[in-house]
Amino acid sequence: MILTVTLNTALDLTYRVPALTPHTSHRVTQVVERPGGKGLNVARVLAALGHETVATGFAGGPTGADLRARLAATPVLDELVETGGPTRRTVAVVDAASGDTTQLNEPGPTVAPAEWTAFRTRFTALLDGAAAVALCGSLPPGIHVGAYAELVRLARAAEVPVLLDTSGEPLRRGIAARPDLVKPNADELAQLTGSRDPLRATHEARGRGARAVVASLGPEGLLAATPEGLWRAIPPAAVKGNPTGAGDSAVAGLLSGLADDAPWPERLTRAVALSAATVLSPVAGEFDRAAYEALLPRVKVTEHSVVP
Repeated sequence: MILTVTLNTALDLTYRVPALTPHTSHRVTQVVERPGGKGLNVARVLAALGHETVATGFAGGPTGADLRARLAATPVLDELVETGGPTRRTVAVVDAASGDTTQLNEPGPTVAPAEWTAFRTRFTALLDGAAAVALCGSLPPGIHVGAYAELVRLARAAEVPVLLDTSGEPLRRGIAARPDLVKPNADELAQLTGSRDPLRATHEARGRGARAVVASLGPEGLLAATPEGLWRAIPPAAVKGNPTGAGDSAVAGLLSGLADDAPWPERLTRAVALSAATVLSPVAGEFDRAAYEALLPRVKVTEHSVVP
């Protein structure tokens, strides 16, 4: 099975409006609610692809109960740890006229030391039998900034491949613990390395401790620096829609390829196709399957021979 960790889960609300205009009232034409947070989005995509998937992290309060009830309606196995504070909500407002999305993210609940200890115990137990683990998203209040580094070390001690998808100081500390893969976007990569050149920054990020680095470049696809080589994967064309969750679907594609022991070009192809197919879906954590299958043979993967 594949294990995903979402320390800062959320109940995702997506509002669709004909056009988003500041300082005016809006009539919402569609409301969609889903269990969210980066790791839960990854888990739902993996489950849709047919992988046995377990989700852990934190959930609490009425919002957390709602999230868990919705998660129970999916194939994802719920191993979330209860918190005293309420789970946050995130609101995505989709402008139907332009296709743009405005995101509003509430802060998460403050996690108590005893709750963190309970989570570590649950996480360590779940590593037994896991084929891979993904550590995803922001840290809620109360969790120390080196938490992901701690979890990376626990996964490595259990000999479970670990993917890290976070940002800022948690990424900086986590990458030093030597995860098997990190997946920053362009801004996160620049913040980590100080370089805006994707090729140089990806190579430098790998030098900081990660076995492999896959940089998400938005509509320009993925750039991967791995022990087996350096690759660029590009979608056949730009797609318009809701980009929320596209990076999470890329993570799911990478994990799917890892679980199937696929070569790197195939992993990147899955990741790019899933990311684009998610933009075409109305909500995060879901993808347009027909678009995904149509995109798979059209993703272009090229190998680079020169590393700066």
